[in-house]
Amino acid sequence: MAVPIIAGQDVIEALAEPRAGVLRSLVSNLASNRKALAGAALLGVFTLIAVFAPLIAPYDPHALLFDPILRPSLQHLLGTTQNGQDIFSQLVWSTRESLALAVIAGVIATTVSVLVGVTAAYLGGFWDHVLNLFTDVFLVIPTLPLMIVIAAYASNRGVAVLIAVIVVTGWSYGARQLRSQALALRNREFLEAARVRGERSLYIIAFEVLPNMTSLIVAIFLGAAVYAVLAAAVLQFIGLGDSSDLSWGTMLYWAEHNGALLAGSPQWILAPGLCIALLGGAFALINYAFDEIGNPALRPMKKKAR
Repeated sequence: MAVPIIAGQDVIEALAEPRAGVLRSLVSNLASNRKALAGAALLGVFTLIAVFAPLIAPYDPHALLFDPILRPSLQHLLGTTQNGQDIFSQLVWSTRESLALAVIAGVIATTVSVLVGVTAAYLGGFWDHVLNLFTDVFLVIPTLPLMIVIAAYASNRGVAVLIAVIVVTGWSYGARQLRSQALALRNREFLEAARVRGERSLYIIAFEVLPNMTSLIVAIFLGAAVYAVLAAAVLQFIGLGDSSDLSWGTMLYWAEHNGALLAGSPQWILAPGLCIALLGGAFALINYAFDEIGNPALRPMKKKAR
């Protein structure tokens, strides 16, 4: 039986077609998943608010223009702070830093997880033992005390320090998951074929292993983003961030510091708290959608037509 000879371009197209089919299937599954749509809608709203904050906020968030602790009204949708600043304007501008913290810290933490977890599994032997021990150490250290210690002793408490603290305390769980998945792929036929061809380890990891772990990597990023939203808010609320920054965590810090509840301004606390919950929920909903797509056992049962 004759074996058809495929030209170089045809080979590329033949290899790309299955991957394109997988991508189309993933997009189709996400588009039909209610959790993914709800999470994407929430995330889209926060992204638009962050991008167009100068157009949405009616006043300068730092300006001391008004009387203190004004009630919500048409002029001040959420009232004013103890210093006479418009709370709604602060809430809108704070979306930028809070969203940026979540995305940047999530990306960096996921990158560290990939580097440690996948490298340990693929190289095996000595490197696997060392990197796995390194991961286990960070897994067993209590997260919140470690965050507080690092942030408290940092000379600068700006955004960069917050991101560093979140990354240091948030990469290990993802690395453990990626290592387990990479171990399952290490002896697969397509990797053996790449080794036989003489491909370097870096090439095999980047172009053979990682593309087959895309959904897990995305899920780990989403989980890291949820962790970053909550961790940043906690650190800023207890005063370990830069109190002059505009973020939801610093809004909570100043609201508590100025006795918002006793002053009759509960919306000063409720508004940023609700935004933190909604942004974390947006990332979590998309993460749940990826879990359902990757694991059929988690998908909701469809009712049979009678």
